[in-house]
Amino acid sequence: MSIRLYKSYTPGTRGRALSSFTEITTNKPEKSLLQKNHRNKGRNNQGIITIRHRGGGHKKRYRLIDFQRNKHNIEATVASIQYDPNRNARIALLHYQDGEKRYILHPTALNVGDKIVSGSGVSLTPGNALPLAEIPLGTSIHNIELIPNRGGQIVRSAGTSAKIVAKEGNYITLRLPSKEIRLIRKECFATIGEISNNQSFLERSGKAGRTRWMGIRPRVRGSVMNACDHPHGGGEGRAPIGHPQPLTPWGKAALGVKTRDPKKASNSYIIRRRSN
Repeated sequence: MSIRLYKSYTPGTRGRALSSFTEITTNKPEKSLLQKNHRNKGRNNQGIITIRHRGGGHKKRYRLIDFQRNKHNIEATVASIQYDPNRNARIALLHYQDGEKRYILHPTALNVGDKIVSGSGVSLTPGNALPLAEIPLGTSIHNIELIPNRGGQIVRSAGTSAKIVAKEGNYITLRLPSKEIRLIRKECFATIGEISNNQSFLERSGKAGRTRWMGIRPRVRGSVMNACDHPHGGGEGRAPIGHPQPLTPWGKAALGVKTRDPKKASNSYIIRRRSN
């Protein structure tokens, strides 16, 4: 995957950096794996905005991704590598020997025509899924289950991977992309390799219009609002925020305040917390 840089032909191309899409092999998604994707645009069931700065955007259809990888010991062939508008990672279309088709997250070094398989005792090649207990130390993995048979829930973003640090008893110690170190049951499945499109963090829209196509509405700084709209607002001219620390629009402390529930049940599995 590479980034395409644009010259300043127009104001919209100045500073633009987009994916070159060189790894994409087809523009046609698999119809049987598509479904309608109604986006709530940041509103709850009463129509009230609960998440700001969302709305509009180009219509998308959801691609059904196989996060569980529960089709064990049946070989699949990579038919194509495709773009997914719902995530920053690429997806790979698999054709199984029994005729079924499924999408998975595309790992780096997995090419069209490669054979992959899921289950206990399979080889350690990119794209294969197997229990954590059978993966050696230091191996890069992604799409990791937190609870057995629930499907992968963490390490699913473009360019990310976790590493196995230690094994002891029924638990495996992982170092996650956030540098958090935590324990996970040895029965949980994970996929070998790093997720592709590892340069997605370098992308720049280049213009406000493309950001609107993506369903992101403009953000306004609190310091330019009125006092009735934001704790940072009000005052004459360029005024300081008037508080010991930055606040959210609802008056809670912002920037660096921990928001994780101290009574969360999974806290006991975290050995070292991620750095803020």
